[in-house]
Amino acid sequence: MAVRDDRRSSEKKKSDDLQIVNVENLQNNMKSIYLSRTFLSIIGGVVAGIWGFTGLMGFVFYFAVMAVASVGFAAKAKFSPGAYFDSWNRIVFDGFLGGLMSFVLFWTFAYDLVHIF
Repeated sequence: MAVRDDRRSSEKKKSDDLQIVNVENLQNNMKSIYLSRTFLSIIGGVVAGIWGFTGLMGFVFYFAVMAVASVGFAAKAKFSPGAYFDSWNRIVFDGFLGGLMSFVLFWTFAYDLVHIF
């Protein structure tokens, strides 16, 4: 993860200054989270299908995987999102539902392969 760029000149330092956000680093961090959530959605879908989850249990499994991923991202950011993101919402909620369709696709595909055919 890329760290926020806080370089300021000495004459501009004041107590009421806002932190400077390096947009490239923020975009890179968001892209990393998005790709990680997509990958975890695919892997989680395959695992849910192999384990034979059906109905609501499969969706509960998806939300559990995404919750664990959010905790993992926060741990990777050393529970200090201000250095890597602009808010906690970026770590916890961004892309949470984005991988749901991939999860369902691979969940049904793996379930069909293992339990039906």
